[in-house]
Amino acid sequence: GLPHYGHLLAGTIKDIVCRYAHQTGHHVERRFGWDCHGLPIEFEIDKTLGIKSSHDVKAYGIAKYNDTCKNIVMRYSEEWRRTVNRMGRWIDFDNDYKTMYLSYMESVWSVFKELWNKNLVYRGFKVMPFSTGCTTPLSNFEANSNYKDVSDPSVMVTFQTRDDPNTYLIAWTTTPWTLPSNLALCVHPNLDYVKVLDTKTKRHYIVGELRLGEVFPSKKKGAHKGDEAPPYVIVTRMKGTELVGTKYEPLFPYFKSTYGETAFRVISDTYVTTDSGTCVVHQAPGFGEEDYRICISNGILKKEEVLCPVDENGVFHPDVTDFSGRYVKEADSDILKHLESRGLVHSKGSVVHSYPFCWRSELPLIYKAVDCWFVNVESLRDRLLAANDKTNWVPEFVKTRRFSNWLADAKDWNLSRNRYWGTPLPIWHSEDWEEMVCVGSVRELEELSGVTGITDIHRQFVDNITIPSKRPGMPPLRRVEEVFDCWFESGSMPYAQSHYPFENQKDFETHRFPADFVAEGLDQTRGWFYTLLVLGVALFDVSPFKNVVVNGLILSEDGKKMSKRLKNYPEPNIIIDTYGADALRMYMINSPVVRAEPLRFREQGVRGIVKDVLLPLFHATKFFIANANYCVLSGGTVSLDVVSTNEMDRWILASTQTLQQYVRREMERYHLYNVIPGVFRFVVDLSN
Repeated sequence: GLPHYGHLLAGTIKDIVCRYAHQTGHHVERRFGWDCHGLPIEFEIDKTLGIKSSHDVKAYGIAKYNDTCKNIVMRYSEEWRRTVNRMGRWIDFDNDYKTMYLSYMESVWSVFKELWNKNLVYRGFKVMPFSTGCTTPLSNFEANSNYKDVSDPSVMVTFQTRDDPNTYLIAWTTTPWTLPSNLALCVHPNLDYVKVLDTKTKRHYIVGELRLGEVFPSKKKGAHKGDEAPPYVIVTRMKGTELVGTKYEPLFPYFKSTYGETAFRVISDTYVTTDSGTCVVHQAPGFGEEDYRICISNGILKKEEVLCPVDENGVFHPDVTDFSGRYVKEADSDILKHLESRGLVHSKGSVVHSYPFCWRSELPLIYKAVDCWFVNVESLRDRLLAANDKTNWVPEFVKTRRFSNWLADAKDWNLSRNRYWGTPLPIWHSEDWEEMVCVGSVRELEELSGVTGITDIHRQFVDNITIPSKRPGMPPLRRVEEVFDCWFESGSMPYAQSHYPFENQKDFETHRFPADFVAEGLDQTRGWFYTLLVLGVALFDVSPFKNVVVNGLILSEDGKKMSKRLKNYPEPNIIIDTYGADALRMYMINSPVVRAEPLRFREQGVRGIVKDVLLPLFHATKFFIANANYCVLSGGTVSLDVVSTNEMDRWILASTQTLQQYVRREMERYHLYNVIPGVFRFVVDLSN
């Protein structure tokens, strides 16, 4: 899309630091970079072409689809160039790099091959955050980037025990759509549970004793504890371990014949808490990370046969006969009606909670078991923390709190995407997966496959390239279908922009790595800063940057997120044309946003910079030039000698020298937020 205030802010910070470095004798490369691949582009194309699923893409043709993506990538390039230049940023557009260039993509392959050789890559079946809007799994840090408060069903469902048809276990859920896939119930082995008689229904229910008050709340509003008899009678008490092995009737018959021998029983794990629910947790291993772990470890099912009857669009498979073809979130109410008609809903309501949404499609994510490729980040945690300790962050709290906390709990990185417009994963495998080859360059692919003259490695060019098997009589190896997470491409930027290690190797290792400085917004602690660090540590055991400046978010004047739809902010180009780029730059840099705090953008703030700083500076300069010219015209001379006995001259010279020293000191520390106030004070003193 077009440049917004966040882009202009980050660009201004980079420009200030790079200009200062240039002025202090450093050689500074200023190449503009374009992120060309990934969900943002594909999502736009899907909307334009009316594409809903992977079947639609294949029917349209992957080559045609990718060509369409490529054609819109640079749609706004001229607007970007015009706006960035108008903002006064010194940048080289003519010598740019793009992530869709062959040289860039080949370096991404090389980075991945290094990880492969270090045994940091593995294929795994895991429950991952899944975007039904973009039909692909996401990484954990992508899922954590966009939470919203939503209202979901809050339901207590009853499960009839086999040995005693009048006894039911009660479990709580906010995702009724997962109930058709239930395979087990989990209790805490050491918690106290009770079997109670419901005085109204005459049924027996089993729940955690500490949750009785929530499962059977008082019916009278305002009633004090003890004012009325509870609606139940405790029959027996037991520990969770005593419930293990209890069998129950499945809520739905869809998978009883497949899993009936091993599933639909009570298991135990210490992850069960007393904070909410009933202390009995419904287990759907295809849709919950803990559910998957616990069910596998308890033999409910095998790793390779995880039950997941929902497709890439979030629609139920035909196996779920009553709700086949329905989008899971839309089926919630009908699933509850189905259970209510059979007397299996103890209570229902709603709950407002924070829930992850897809950062691209803005649809709620689901958690779904998928076959993915991972980088083993968990094995790198200590090294990541050690490398981070050696970097300088501005402001410091982002490093010590936000980023360090994130690294300490870093999860393995799902780097594969079931998409099309991206750098393909360079893994070729046999049908039985006994043979796998990771390719690290175009030349290596040509040598292994016998195909020559490869000039593009997007999917349409490499999907049909095969590699002969080393086993006699076996079919050739074929490439996996996935492409890289575009964050993997971004994290590879230090290497790929220079086509390292295929070119510029000595220059890269001597001068370009690690980078002296990077800058982006606070959200990139879970994005670009993170992926840069993971790959830098995995490859070279160092942080790929020495200094980081982190800015906050720019919000609309009312404190809300800037929205094109709501039009709750003035267009950047209008502000620039009205007040000038210098005023906008100064306004942003002289605000809390350069301390990683939010800025409520106010047009009057930019206007204030013009009135209080730029106009006084302009008038002071004009006054000085006019008087210097008058002096010359009157027969006098203008001396450039910085030694003067005039007290006013000496004060001005001293103030200028003090300002120079102050600016140098603060810029060396990357304290941009201190530089502008010092300049402002100097302008006020000079003009008054």
